[in-house]
Amino acid sequence: MSSVPSLNVFLLSGDLLFASKVKSTVESLGGRFGMGGNLPSEGCGDLSHVVLDLSTRSGLAGKLKEICDESCPDARLIAYGPHVMVDRLKAARDGGIETVLTNGQFDGAMRMLFNEETRT
Repeated sequence: MSSVPSLNVFLLSGDLLFASKVKSTVESLGGRFGMGGNLPSEGCGDLSHVVLDLSTRSGLAGKLKEICDESCPDARLIAYGPHVMVDRLKAARDGGIETVLTNGQFDGAMRMLFNEETRT
C-alpha cells in the first residue's frame, strides 16, 4: 500500500468558471474536487488541500487557518487573488495561509502544487 496521500482538493470560491479549471486539473491528477462557500460540515479530515479564492471569499482569509487546524489539520492551505488586491493577499499571509499567490501564479503552478505537495 502506498504512503502517498490522496489528492482531495476543496475550493472556497464563487467563481464557477475558474473552478472548472481547478476541477479539471485535480481530476487529471486522479484526485477528488469539491467546492463551496464554506468547508463542508463533514468529511474535511481527508482533505489534502484547501484553496481560498480571495476575489470571492476574502472574508475567510483571517480565520481559515484556525478553522482548518480544527477540521482538516493535514490539509495544505493555498490562497490566490488578483495582484492588485494587495491588502487581501497580505491578509491571507498574515492569517497563516502557507501559500499565497496571485491569480496568474496559481493558474500557472496549480498542477505542480497539487502534484508535488501530495507527495511530501
